[in-house]
Amino acid sequence: MALISASILNGDLAHLADVAEAVRQSGADALHYDVMDGSFVDNLSFGLPVLESLRPCTGLPIDVHLMIREPLRFIERFVRAGADLLSFHIECDSDTAETLRAVQQYGIPAGIAVSPETSEEQLRPLLPLLRPEDFVLMMTVRPGLGGQSFMPSVLPKIRHLREMFAQAGMTAHIEVDGGINDVTAAQCREAGADYLVAGSYLLGAESPAEAVRLLRGV
Repeated sequence: MALISASILNGDLAHLADVAEAVRQSGADALHYDVMDGSFVDNLSFGLPVLESLRPCTGLPIDVHLMIREPLRFIERFVRAGADLLSFHIECDSDTAETLRAVQQYGIPAGIAVSPETSEEQLRPLLPLLRPEDFVLMMTVRPGLGGQSFMPSVLPKIRHLREMFAQAGMTAHIEVDGGINDVTAAQCREAGADYLVAGSYLLGAESPAEAVRLLRGV
C-alpha cells in the first residue's frame, strides 16, 4: 500500500492551515511542500517563512521538495523551519553526496530528486549512502512548470530503479511526483513506487478520502 503526500501548492494558498486540515481528514500521510527559486526552475513558490508559519498548524509530516540551485546552503534552515522529510535534485549545483549527508545528520528521511531527462543510472554510485528511511523522488513531469501531463516514459526508469534497489538489498522508498491520479498511481505502483505525491486530483476531489483510497490502491 502506497504512502500519499498531498501537494499543497494545488490548494487554496490564502488558507494553507485549512488545506492542511483537509489533507489530515482525507487520511493522506503527509503534506508535500514545493520550494522553487526561480533559477534552478523557472518559477517561484514557498520559502522558509511560509513553512515556519505552516508547521504549528498541522501534525502531519511536511515533505519538503527543494527545487533550488544550491540546496546545501539551506538544509539546516529548512529542517529548523519544520521539514520532516527533505529532498533535493541530483541536477543541482551542490554536491549530491555532501547534501545527502547534510540532511541525514538531522535524523530525518533524505531524498534525491531526479528530473525526467536524467538517467536513473546516475543514482547507482549513491545507493550505498541511502538509509532504509531515505528515498528517491522520480519526477514524472518537468520540475517547476504547472499544467503538465504525466510522462509515461518515466515508468521504465522507476521499474529499473526498483530492480537496482533489489540488487543492492535496499528497502529505500521510491516517491513519484507529477500528474498523479488514480490511473497513473496504479501504473507507478506497478512499476515499483511506494510513495505518491498528488495535487489537484486529491485536493480538488469531491471526496478527498476516496481519492486517497484510490491512490493507495486499496
